[in-house]
Parts: sequence; structure tokens; C-alpha cells
Amino acid sequence: MEEKHNNNLLNTMLSVIDPLHVFRHHETADRKEKKPSRLKFTTKRSIEALVFLLIFFGFFGLLAFRMTLPNMLNTFMQTAYHLLLETVFYIMAICVLMGAISKLLTEFGVVRLMENILRPLMKPLYNLPGVAALGAVMTFLSDNPAIISLAKDNNFSRYFKKYQLVSLTNFGTAFGMGLVVIAFMTGLGFGKGALVGLLGAVIGSIVSTRLMQRFTLKAYPDMDAPVTEEEGTEQNISFKSEGNVFQRFLNAMLDGGKSGVGIGVAIIPGVLCISTIVMMLTFGPAGADGTYQGVAYEGVPVITWLADKVNIVFYWLFGFDNGALVSFPITALGAVGAAIGLVPKFIADGIITNNAIAVFTAMGMCWSGYLSTHTAMLDSLGYRKLIGKAIGAHTVGGLCAGIAAHWLWVLISLI
Repeated sequence: MEEKHNNNLLNTMLSVIDPLHVFRHHETADRKEKKPSRLKFTTKRSIEALVFLLIFFGFFGLLAFRMTLPNMLNTFMQTAYHLLLETVFYIMAICVLMGAISKLLTEFGVVRLMENILRPLMKPLYNLPGVAALGAVMTFLSDNPAIISLAKDNNFSRYFKKYQLVSLTNFGTAFGMGLVVIAFMTGLGFGKGALVGLLGAVIGSIVSTRLMQRFTLKAYPDMDAPVTEEEGTEQNISFKSEGNVFQRFLNAMLDGGKSGVGIGVAIIPGVLCISTIVMMLTFGPAGADGTYQGVAYEGVPVITWLADKVNIVFYWLFGFDNGALVSFPITALGAVGAAIGLVPKFIADGIITNNAIAVFTAMGMCWSGYLSTHTAMLDSLGYRKLIGKAIGAHTVGGLCAGIAAHWLWVLISLI
């Protein structure tokens, strides 16, 4: 009776100090039943909101304290504006052109020819059936999700065992937006570094795919079984449209360009949001005397400062002689389109070399925003339980890609 009286008194006090019941808990159940008390949904959301507000205002408050509030706001908006005009539209133009070219290659059988050439390499390098080469080519010409449409096709998936099919998320992601990244780097005058980076991405993809298969089989041995016993034929995986040659050429070019617009639009949030924040944590004040002027590409160089503290590690692994370069692979984790948006600023600051471009290309291709796509890709295949293993394997693969690209460039430089 006394306990009930105390609970009623507590609820009365809470109703006075908290009339909206934001911080009230469920009443504790009968102690005899030993049922644990639980927070209300609104209470959880309120705590989450408070934590978010502390982090949000803490982050921007520190930037404003260092830069002053007007300069911080001007830099934030000016950086996003310059990225949109100087980088995003350039990348979008590349996406449109490369989209048209990739669709033409697909329409007229070049993709299938490349698949046949690469087919013998799939089993020894990736422990995948030869038809997996088609997935690599498709993601290289477009983006990560292209592998999923193939994986759901019975004519394609019937060649795989379950653990192999799951590893396609790691395999395909390692080549996502590869054509766009290489075209972008080559257009800036670093074609040699981009090609070496492609080799590094291949090495990273092998590590990632093999690790994913190993992790999957170790945790779920029953996945060493065919995906399906249903009949199907690879010949039914067709990309040819109807009409005469001229109509097919025109439709492929326009449809490919349209898909390129989609990719270009999709990268805008990543470039403007992620790259802006990363740049404001990478570069310092623009004033000659170290003062802030509220212009684009200013900030508090926290990433650079931290990287410089352990720069010997990044120098030996990736050949980075400037801590600011670390921001590229960090950004690529979320979106490779946002990551390549950093490159023009690096070039303007004179800190870019072919070695850095090789590492950027390798890690940019291999990671290519896998943190934002792996979850959705595995969920669509029905293997959400393997998301952690896929991300872990791909993290290692991306690091290996960058290391391999650096040392490949060092070796080529010695020849």
C-alpha cells in the first residue's frame, strides 16, 4: 500500500514539472511479477533529440567560436555554392557522357564481349563463376546497384552458390562508378595515376570478395549450396532493344545519357553536404595573416591536424605527404562523387601527385560509398544478417586497394 502511494506521489510530481509527459516513464509493474520497467517511445525520442542537439550545436558552436558565426555561415554556404557550380555540374556532364557511352557499349554487345574476355579470371581470382564478369563490367559502367538487378535474375543467379551470390555485393561495389572516376581523373591530367588506381581497385576487390566469402561460410556453412535448382540460361540475359541500327544507336545514347543525369543528380547531396563539412574540417583560413574572411573552402583543419600527427603511417601506406589528403578516402566511405569533389581544391593547393591520384582512384572505386549502399543491397537480396561482415570485409579491401596502388606507382616510377 505504501509503495502504491509513493508511485502515485511520483506521478503527481512529474505531472506538475512535466505537463507534456515527455520525461515520464511507464509505471513500474508489480514487483512480484518482476517485469522490467521500460521507457516510453516519446521518452526515447526526447533523449535522442537532446543528444542530437548537443552534438549539432557543439559541432557548429566550436566552428563558430573559431571562425566567428558570420564567417562560418558564409563559408558554409559559399563552399556549397562553389562546389555546385565548379564541381557538381562538371561531374554531371561526365556522368551524362559516360552514361551514353556505356549504354552504347551494352547495346551493341561490347559488354558481353568484355565479359567473355574476363570470364576465365573470375574463378581463380574471385572464386566466382565466369558469368560474374558481367556484373563487374555493369557496375564499372554505371554504379553499385547494377549488380543487384543481375543477382535477382534467375538466368544469372543460377550459376552461383548462396555464399558466392552474397559476395557479389562486395565484388560489384569495388567497381562502382569506375568509368566516371577514371574519366574525371584523366580529364584533370592524371591518366597514368588513374590507370594504376584501377589495378589497385582490382586487388582490393579480390581481398574484399574473398574475405566476404570466408566470413560467410564460417558463420553459415549451410550457405555452401546452390542458389536455385530452377532452369535458366545465360543467353536470356539480354540488353538488346528493338529497331534498326540507327534507332538502337539513338535510343541507347539518349537512354544512357538520361541514366547519367540520374547519377549526376544523385551525387548532389553527397557533394554539397559531405564535401562541404569535410572541407571545413580540412582547410584553414584563407587570409594571408591567418584570419578568416568568410569565403569558400575555409575552415578549421581538424582532419589535417590529426592526420599530420600520425602522417608517417599514411606516408608509408599511401605515400601521402600532406595530412589533408586523408579526407578523400574518408569522404569516399559515404559517396565517391563527394570525394572526387575534393580533388580540384587539392590541385589548386598544389598537393596532388600521380601517386595520390592512384590511391584516390583505387580507394574511391573500391569503397565508392559502400557504407550507404551495402545495407540496402544486402537487404534487397534477403541477407540483412550479413551486413556487418560485408562492411568489415570491404573496409579491409579498400585499405588494401590504396596500399597496392601506392606501391604499384612506386614500382612503376623505378622502372
